[in-house]
Order: sequence, then structure tokens, then C-alpha cells
Amino acid sequence: MVIAPKGAIAGVDVRGGGPGTRETDLLEPHNTVQAVHAVALCGGSAFGLAAADGVMTALEERGIGFPVRGPGIELRVPIVPAAVIFDLFVGDPHNRPTSSDGAAAVENAFAGADTASGSIGAGMGATAGKLRGGFGQASRRVDEYPIAAAIVANPVGEVVDPETGRLYGRPSAAAVDVDKLKKLAPAATTLNTTIGVIATTAPLTKAQAKRVALAAHDGLARAVRPAHSPFDGDTLFALSSGDGSGVSDELLTQLCAAAADCVQDAIIDAITSASPGLELHTLRELTDEL
Repeated sequence: MVIAPKGAIAGVDVRGGGPGTRETDLLEPHNTVQAVHAVALCGGSAFGLAAADGVMTALEERGIGFPVRGPGIELRVPIVPAAVIFDLFVGDPHNRPTSSDGAAAVENAFAGADTASGSIGAGMGATAGKLRGGFGQASRRVDEYPIAAAIVANPVGEVVDPETGRLYGRPSAAAVDVDKLKKLAPAATTLNTTIGVIATTAPLTKAQAKRVALAAHDGLARAVRPAHSPFDGDTLFALSSGDGSGVSDELLTQLCAAAADCVQDAIIDAITSASPGLELHTLRELTDEL
């Protein structure tokens, strides 16, 4: 759960052929709504989109949302885009995020709780090829602006080169045991997805946020092979807490490059932080040096 109580300029780019999303059309630069109030990253396949209902309720109760006024009516409508991963073949397929889970995630976000990486939250049932996936984070700084990525890594593709045993996204890291890797059973499904949010304080316009989301997928493609398959639902959001005044082309180029690096590192963080469980094997089981 990524919250933006005061609203954030947002863009999105969907590269996978099988996405599960909500409220992505309104993020296109030519559409009217400028700000979102949260982004929900969920497990549970399409069922998991129900969590966004609870997010809306929790934000409305806090007085957060787009103001809507009419005769005798004054409401706040929170704008909550969401994306889901397919994880129904891991663990109990009936254990899916609900509206109550979405509301709880909002409260945890306001409290600053659950900020760890690994086998948590939407990353609990994530897989990465033959290995366990998870939730990962990474950050950079571009001039005075921080930029960070929060990624649920659940790709169809592999994160480890089966010939060298090295991580695609971090080839300088120690190689895993290739023989052990080859003996692992193939993934139970080819219906997967990597989803995430890139956030910065740089004052992007809506069109520039879209550009950052587009470029961020380069990091996914560097860390996962193949990426953006017809069976993935790869979806990345970009958020800016700035005033929407825009940045120079030079700074935007640097932010785009940093976004891709953050996504690449966040995927590696998810994979290396994953813990054993749910009959899934982790990268750490194949080497003690990572």
C-alpha cells in the first residue's frame, strides 16, 4: 500500500499481456483526474482488486479524496488505482485479499508499519520462475529529489541465468549452484505478474509521470528474462508528490534512468529477501554468499 493523503500526480504503464488492474485509464495524460490518493498492490489475482474498496472506505473516513459537491451533498471520493498478481497456485487459493485487508493496509501505512522486504504482503505468494518471489524496495537520489521503487516480483521469467547461475539483475553477485537450480521443479503456472510503484518528490507533470513509468520497465527487463510476456500482467505506476509544475528534459532523463535502476534493484531485493515457505524454494537456499 502506497498512500498519498494530499494527492499525487500519477502515471502508469502496462506492458504485460494479462494485467489485472483498476483505475488505470484515468491516469492517462489526456484524462481529467490529476491526482491519486493511494495505490494498492495486491495478491489474489482479480479477486484481490476487492482490497481497493477497503482502501477507499478507510481514506474516505479520514476525509481524503477528490471533493464532490452537489445540492446538500459533500463527499470525498478517494482515487485508488490498483494492480494484482496471479498467485492462486501458491498456498490456499481461497485465501485472497478482502476489503478489510485493504482498510488494514491503509492503517498500517499511516502508522509506518510493515516496511520490510521479502515474503510479506502481496509478495507472500509470489514466485520468480523456479524460485520464490516477494516484495522489494530500492531508492536513489537525483539532484535534491529522492526516487524509490516498491515492487512485487512475481514474474513468469527467470531471475537467474541457468547457464552461469548469476542474477540477471546483479551479475556481480555470487553465482548460485547451477546443478541445484536445474533440479528444481518448474513453476506451477505461467500466469504471473510483476507490479509496483515508483515514487518521487520531483514535481512531475502527469505526462512526465507516464514517461517515468514507461522507462521504469527497463529495470524489469534487465532483472527478468523473458519479461512482459503474454501471460504476465506487468504494471508499473509512477507517483509524484510535487506540485505538477514539471521538470526539465535533462532532469526527467535522469529520473527515468534512476527509476529503471530502482526497479531492477527492488526486484533483486525481493528475491534475495524471500524466506522459505509454501513449498517454494528461495535463492538463499542455493548459495550462502548472497
